[in-house]
Amino acid sequence: MEKWFNVGKIVNTHGIRGEVRVISRTDFPEERYKKGNTLYIFMEKSKEPIEVIVKSHRVHKSFDLLSFEGYDNINLVEKFKGAMLKVPESQLGELNEGEYYFHEIIGCTVVTEEGETVGTVSEILTPGANDVWVVKRNNGKEVLIPYIEDVVKNVDVERKTITIRPMEGLLE
Repeated sequence: MEKWFNVGKIVNTHGIRGEVRVISRTDFPEERYKKGNTLYIFMEKSKEPIEVIVKSHRVHKSFDLLSFEGYDNINLVEKFKGAMLKVPESQLGELNEGEYYFHEIIGCTVVTEEGETVGTVSEILTPGANDVWVVKRNNGKEVLIPYIEDVVKNVDVERKTITIRPMEGLLE
């Protein structure tokens, strides 16, 4: 069974020529929304996704504006409001060493170099210079782990484990 990954949400139409306003959910909008790329629209009440080909992409304010081949007026795209744009796992590109997709990190167990279990990654924040992994501890509290070389020592996506060297005060 094919696994699907969100790349954006269609929140509205834009103009009368079939453009849709998208809140992007991808780290690679230039790649995902490139002219000629195939995306899949998942509408709430539909069982099957609608395959579309990107005709154009531009950024306007904080939105990505997309148009699709064969959908050249507002009446044809109106029904897509609220739908999710997704790509199949087979379309995910290779990442450089030390780079991971969010789905590979979320759910990983975090342990210290001494073998103490810290908790499980529940969320990833992207506030600026580096990502911050939110780790839910067994006692229900959360710990914020910065994804930096000094702290994160090893990531094993196959075994779903992350080894860290906590900075002083990090786990308190």
